[in-house]
Amino acid sequence: MILDKQTLDDLSFTQGTPSLLSFLARCTTQAGTEQLRKWVLLPPATFVALQKRQEATQFWMQQLSYWPGMISNGTLVMIGKFFESADGYSGKEHALNLWLSGMLQKVFHKSTSSFVRFSLTHLVDFLKGCRQLVELLNALPPEEVRTDLEELARGLQHPLCEALLHISNETPYPKLMHYHYRVRREIRPLVYKMMECYARLDAGQALARATREHRWVLPRLQPSTALHYAARQLYHPLLKKPVAYDISFSREKNFLFLTGANMSGKSTLIRALGVSALLAHIGAGVPAADMEISFLEGIITNMQVEDNIILGESYFFAEVQRMKLTAQKLQQSRYYLVLMDELFKGTNVHDAYECSHAVIKGLLTQKDNLMALSTHLNELAEELKTEHAVWFRYCYTNISGNDYEFTYQLREGVSKDRIGFMVLEKEGVLNLLSSRNAPTKDHDQSQQ
Repeated sequence: MILDKQTLDDLSFTQGTPSLLSFLARCTTQAGTEQLRKWVLLPPATFVALQKRQEATQFWMQQLSYWPGMISNGTLVMIGKFFESADGYSGKEHALNLWLSGMLQKVFHKSTSSFVRFSLTHLVDFLKGCRQLVELLNALPPEEVRTDLEELARGLQHPLCEALLHISNETPYPKLMHYHYRVRREIRPLVYKMMECYARLDAGQALARATREHRWVLPRLQPSTALHYAARQLYHPLLKKPVAYDISFSREKNFLFLTGANMSGKSTLIRALGVSALLAHIGAGVPAADMEISFLEGIITNMQVEDNIILGESYFFAEVQRMKLTAQKLQQSRYYLVLMDELFKGTNVHDAYECSHAVIKGLLTQKDNLMALSTHLNELAEELKTEHAVWFRYCYTNISGNDYEFTYQLREGVSKDRIGFMVLEKEGVLNLLSSRNAPTKDHDQSQQ
């Protein structure tokens, strides 16, 4: 799947407090968190690869109790410091030399001796945790998990790794110096490779843990040619009290035209569509009761573009450039999810109408993509009512006299609600602007 920074920002995936990434980050190590971030920035590139990632998530959801508790972030940090620090001993390995060096460091450099024992203890904890993980090979894990577990198993078969597993608090210091010498010279690349495997496994179990913790469901995946996105009770996971929606895209109905009053929930629904699609494409569960989605080549959003004061570019020009990029991507590939929230806000209503109408007509020629547009320009619906690919929904607002209530319900049709002036009055803006306190006598004198 192809993404860009603007899309990730629009969907609050890597930015914001909280971000969607923080909702997923259930890793036990920073290395795992960094691996998870890479998976978000670069999701699986093919349908088969995504299937394998989801199979791994499903496996971990059943095996989370086997995740080793003895490996923490501090474990990997200390192992890294151990390999990066100076050895302090340059002679050849010889029992007498190692014994003398060890005794001297123990007597005159207590901090060094403590570091050696402490570092080796962390390395042993890591190896024990890997040994526990390797036992999961008996559970017949899917390919993505099995590959890393088999790599850990091969590493543990190294004679020095096997010997290290027998280290305890009673191990004599000269023997620790012996291991200290050999570990740094014989298995450093091997341990780093095992740590990389562990980071991938950590990211995988984090996806499963987050899915279970948030009570999300794993979506049913289909190949790209199905061009399908249907969800029941879909909601935005960042909201404390979200309202859920049923949505259904298909090849025949691939363009959602969404209207509604200000603050009625249009933007939230558009973002929820993108968030769930991306979660599905990194192998995670999705915030919905049920979901089925075809493999998407990419997601691109047109939501929160920014002007560039340095280059002298206006907000409207930034919107045009973003739409140009969208058109270029759709020319280069297909099976995109295109999400648009209030196109051409940076110009007058007449221009916005003409530009939006032209863009929508152009997008409707792109049959192999799924598209959603939220807009206040409900007049556009008249121009689109003969387009069979467009399906119309609106966020219902209950208006009674001069009062209104947001229900956040999704209904079929087009909204013609206008509540902007009511909001202005309800917030007391007009009263503040029209009221003027008479100047006091002291105030008059101060002006003289």
